Amino acid sequence: MTRRSSLLVVLAVLLVAGALLTMLLQGPAAAPPIAAPPPGPSPGAGFAPVVARALPSVVQIRSPRGLGSGVVLDAVGHVVTNAHVVAGAHSFRVTLADGSQDSATLRGVFARGDLAVVQLQKARPRPATFADSSSVRVGDYALAIGNPLGLRSSVTQGIVSSTSRTVPEGGGVALPAVIQTSAPINPGNSGGALVDANGAVIGIPTLAATDPELGGAADGIGFAIASDTVRSITRQLVAHGRVLHTRHASLGVELRTLPGEGVVVAETAVAGPAARAGLRPGDVIVRVAGRLTASVDDVAAAIVAQRPGHPITIGARGPSGTRSLTVKLGERRASAR
Repeated sequence: MTRRSSLLVVLAVLLVAGALLTMLLQGPAAAPPIAAPPPGPSPGAGFAPVVARALPSVVQIRSPRGLGSGVVLDAVGHVVTNAHVVAGAHSFRVTLADGSQDSATLRGVFARGDLAVVQLQKARPRPATFADSSSVRVGDYALAIGNPLGLRSSVTQGIVSSTSRTVPEGGGVALPAVIQTSAPINPGNSGGALVDANGAVIGIPTLAATDPELGGAADGIGFAIASDTVRSITRQLVAHGRVLHTRHASLGVELRTLPGEGVVVAETAVAGPAARAGLRPGDVIVRVAGRLTASVDDVAAAIVAQRPGHPITIGARGPSGTRSLTVKLGERRASAR
């Protein structure tokens, strides 16, 4: 080996040794940074922050018929509840979320929509925030806040099971655009708040479904009047003490369910939608908008799902047989049956 070759070998060994020494001093090469996950709820918090936002706006209402719940509408003490909670009474005792009490008087009732507004005398609890119920999706979280069985400020949890349900309440009354929830709705929850994961009100609980076989409430099936409907009706009740525009469709008839006969027309409104279409007292309504109708509740559910001004087809049986009529629906008056 020449002198020059020996120098090159020595230089190469020195370079390799330097590189190894550098690696030992610096440690292994750093891995690419991992993006931090988005912030989430604090561990163990659950729905406590949601309840903290919504609970101060939910009250207990005591009427001569018993207990119910209510939701504060505005900063001047108007409270929305169910019509069946006020049940013909005009004065009430209200317990706020902090345990303090106040008296309240009836402002207005819309019985066919199962909504009412009462006015607190002195107390001014925090108003609730109302969400846009048209944006509610099946599967969203839902919390029911109220006073079931007199247990003040109780909370139950579920999800939105369905939207835009039409629910018969009996007596020929049906509620349109109702939210179905799996959150338990018990006696005393009526008139309270169904809130979303932000604590905003998406509905006013009104009733639980009934199990036709057992006769009691069906587990996991409750209904709430959608917040958009609540805002539309309560604005009128606060301003006028009554509802001027129901936005509910109407046939303009008085109906009776006769066993073995079906739904009989007892009376038609003069120049009303049904009378103009040729429906007469004594006719039996057998079908509405393609749906078989065996009871007054069936007719109510079929009509309330329509819009005022919308034409529908009705099958009616009379002395000359069954005929098909096209009826242009009117708007139901708040006091109309």
